[in-house]
Amino acid sequence: MGKLLVLTVLITIIGIATWCALPMLLPESPPQLDANEWWGPMDTKGKVDASIKPFQVKFTEEIIKDLKNRLQNKRQLVPPLEGIGFEYGFNSKEIEPWAKYWSEEYKFGDREKFFNKFPQYKTNIQGLNIHFIRVKPQVQPGVTVVPLLLMHGWPGSVREFYEAIPLLTKPVSGYDFAFEVIVPSLPGYGFSDATVRPGLGSAQIGVIFKNLMNRLGHKKFYIQGGDWGAIIASQMATMFQNDILGMHSNMLIVQTGCSTLKTIAGAFFPSLIVESHLADRMYPLWKYFSYLMEEFGYMHLQATKPDTVGVALSDSPTGLLSYILEKFSTWTRFEHRTLVNGGLTFRFSKDQLIDNLMVYWASNSITTSMRLYAENMSNKNRALGIDKFSTSVPTWALQAKNELFYQPPNILRHKYSNLLGVTVLDDGGHFIAFEMPKVFADDVFKAVKLFRDFHKTKTEL
Repeated sequence: MGKLLVLTVLITIIGIATWCALPMLLPESPPQLDANEWWGPMDTKGKVDASIKPFQVKFTEEIIKDLKNRLQNKRQLVPPLEGIGFEYGFNSKEIEPWAKYWSEEYKFGDREKFFNKFPQYKTNIQGLNIHFIRVKPQVQPGVTVVPLLLMHGWPGSVREFYEAIPLLTKPVSGYDFAFEVIVPSLPGYGFSDATVRPGLGSAQIGVIFKNLMNRLGHKKFYIQGGDWGAIIASQMATMFQNDILGMHSNMLIVQTGCSTLKTIAGAFFPSLIVESHLADRMYPLWKYFSYLMEEFGYMHLQATKPDTVGVALSDSPTGLLSYILEKFSTWTRFEHRTLVNGGLTFRFSKDQLIDNLMVYWASNSITTSMRLYAENMSNKNRALGIDKFSTSVPTWALQAKNELFYQPPNILRHKYSNLLGVTVLDDGGHFIAFEMPKVFADDVFKAVKLFRDFHKTKTEL
């Protein structure tokens, strides 16, 4: 019996090694996308002003009046089942306090000023007016300013980074650099235009953001992302390996046949794949697949019929509130789904979460934001196969305890050949920059220092 087990392990190892080595026998280059592909109305092509214009967030009286009317005149909600927290979704008993706060206590004028505390701009890239925050640090001689592109995801927004931006844009003891931070709204999110035609997926957004950084004078720069921002960052690091100086990701994942095979093999021999104290983040697989079935219905819906659900969410602020805040409950800590209040104020204030809702409501962008799921999972964009190509860009992973996915370094390195390391947290969730800004900023500084050292060593060699 012992010999059979050893033989099985050896065959498994050889099989995984062979499968993972196959791509190396067929060297290819990542696809080259059109850097000028036009996403705006065709009648504007060639007529666009490419200047950079100041922008400010505005919550007009018309928007506020309409919003309050909808919140205060909503239909009576169906009561939740007895003894239920957030297991069936947002507990309807908790809707009224949130709706009341939003309509009566949320200080729209003060929050508008808060949104405008950082310099913001718009510029037209490939037919779309792209909104972005840009904060430059004040530094003493001897401190270098380095460009950092921060990218959010769904259902987040640029609001996720407001607490982290001041930490990133001031010098920190032990580092000889600080960041010039550029935080764009994804196309179709918040204050950035949405495309008028199909096809704008994460790879194409990566092209837009590279063009944005080039327009701001940065030919080479660092990138950071979570959620969709993590996927866009990974694709930028794959397509533009000579331009990206380093990538920090708080949702670093590899989606290839090799990673799948390794993950399945680990279900039988976990010690081959993951350290014992982290095994429960991956296994047992039935628990993981159960989680996907319970919590990822939104993804299938948004990848197939985003415009249908968009009708309801863009018409009802109460619906938008419940749909988005439910994710801030379970994606911060999965066990919050058993709480009647969803644990929403465990790490966030009501103002912080409603700020994020206002980005979607004021811009009427919930429908266009959800279309990214459909575009990225279309046959056309999946056929690009960018995930199968490796990247030599130096990479660092920040892995929160309650992140949606976990993969160990031995899987990650199949794509990220210069994975310099990982930070494994025993706390934190999906919105780590929003939830734990100090931890997030400290890790970005640590990673970029290593990236800079990596390039110095490479130059010296």
